Amino acid sequence: MALVTGASAGIGLAMAELLVARQHDVVLVARRKERLENAAAQLRQRGARAEVIVADLADPAAPRRIVDESLARCGRIDVLVNNAGYGLSSRFSELPWSEHAAFLQLMLTSTVDLTHAVLPPMRERRFGRIINMASLAAFVPEPAGMLYSATKRFMVSFTRALHLDLEGTGVTATAVCPGFTYSEFHDVMGNRAHMNTLPKWLWMDSATVARLGLDAAERGTAVIIPGAVNKLVAALCWALPRSALGLLAPRGLMDRYDKA
Repeated sequence: MALVTGASAGIGLAMAELLVARQHDVVLVARRKERLENAAAQLRQRGARAEVIVADLADPAAPRRIVDESLARCGRIDVLVNNAGYGLSSRFSELPWSEHAAFLQLMLTSTVDLTHAVLPPMRERRFGRIINMASLAAFVPEPAGMLYSATKRFMVSFTRALHLDLEGTGVTATAVCPGFTYSEFHDVMGNRAHMNTLPKWLWMDSATVARLGLDAAERGTAVIIPGAVNKLVAALCWALPRSALGLLAPRGLMDRYDKA
């Protein structure tokens, strides 16, 4: 069985659809009950078992409740997709700490908590897949006053460390780092019109990102950056100083990668 967070739309839903196509049953987790139920109904039409758990991962108690409920319903978790996430549209000093605390709980602590909860039985069975949905934002220069890139850098570093720890166990850990992806992310952020000004060749679709990410997990790859353009951006960001990147990129492009 595969447990997918943030599964009501975008990459999370695409990942759930792909897992079903590859003969996995799924547990879909998100906050929006109606969207989850609709997604689960479509997956059941394909012959899969699709369970729904409505939960807000900004709640510290949610990760363990999700795992306990998933195990009670399905018995085991073979694949964990940590996909739930969002971005804050204001700078660090402009928001109350409560919003940052909820953001960090969802983006960082819940990912580590869920992973910690599912790993022991995976290691015991000598099979499991941990897929952490990071972002190209982990590699580009940090936009002013934003936490998003920092959380994605943590996710990549955490996954690399976990990958090393799991060598030889039959369990893999993979960080998937997409760039601009067609999904509801930018609608929720309220910057869809702004993002639509970017050239189409920068964008990928959710199904392609999901396929490349799951294939990488099956190969045991620690970190994957889907797409040739995104690989080039990451390489440039590693090789060049930020001043040079500002000259090469379209105006505001690097700052907008924190919404990828």
